[in-house]
Amino acid sequence: MEVQSTNEPIELKPITDKNILLSIKREDALHPIISGNKLRKLKYNLLQAKQQGCKTVLTFGGAYSNHIAATAHAGKIHGFHTVGIIRGEELVDRWKENPTLGQAAKDGMRFKFLSREDYRKKSHKAMHQELERDFGPFYLLPEGGTNELAVKGCEEILAPSDTKFDFICCPVGTGGTLAGIINSANPGQRVLGFPALKGGFLTEDICKFAQKDNWELVNDYHFGGYAKVDVGLVEFMNNFFSETQIPLDPIYTGKMMFGIIDLIKKDFFPSNTKILAIHTGGLQGIKGMNAKLKLKNISLLRI
Repeated sequence: MEVQSTNEPIELKPITDKNILLSIKREDALHPIISGNKLRKLKYNLLQAKQQGCKTVLTFGGAYSNHIAATAHAGKIHGFHTVGIIRGEELVDRWKENPTLGQAAKDGMRFKFLSREDYRKKSHKAMHQELERDFGPFYLLPEGGTNELAVKGCEEILAPSDTKFDFICCPVGTGGTLAGIINSANPGQRVLGFPALKGGFLTEDICKFAQKDNWELVNDYHFGGYAKVDVGLVEFMNNFFSETQIPLDPIYTGKMMFGIIDLIKKDFFPSNTKILAIHTGGLQGIKGMNAKLKLKNISLLRI
């Protein structure tokens, strides 16, 4: 499963005015459902599951999780049973209304819904033993899919031709994708991570998988926390799509691109800098986000 995405130049006025070269790596275009970093994270994990003779892959996630959607579809393609342990017991009777879970179910995934209190025990041995009693033996994928094999897959995102870029920018959820980018970046390249959530715990998590010092986190563009957006972000994403025809997701890539362009305007990057932004996919979540925006009478995201 050797794949490589293409880079597309972004020639918007705020960028060209500063003599900056910005390109976006279209990892989102690798697959319509198992897109972006999810394809990378699953690659070696599914190979390992097959080598171990596992028939079932079990993982964790929220109601609109890209990881849940990708795991379900990958399981269907590669012949695995899949189980999703979903945060939020209130979804038990209305998960069919959720576009992410509805599609995952069509792809064969079975669900178990946990209260938020029980969900926090997802790494406990007793929880895993209980799940094995419920579903039989399984190959365990952590929430978000990040482990050593996932990082190994994400190390393949950068291509040899990407050595020309001075900065590599990447959205950050659990930190696995950024760790892979850090590991594979060349000396002299600076890696910037744009967290989608608040909290200072990410640095420690990333350092479990990456030991270089060629990176930093830019914590100013999470828009209040995970899965939170505002009118300004929606307007930015819709304008970006109108001018480039490149859709962004509201949880990760949209916030990163907002941050990159804002930093360009603020002269964070020297003139003639070459920047590569990683599009990590996640476009399946737009349907769910638009349902939330509609309830708030906020303009919907265009795709």
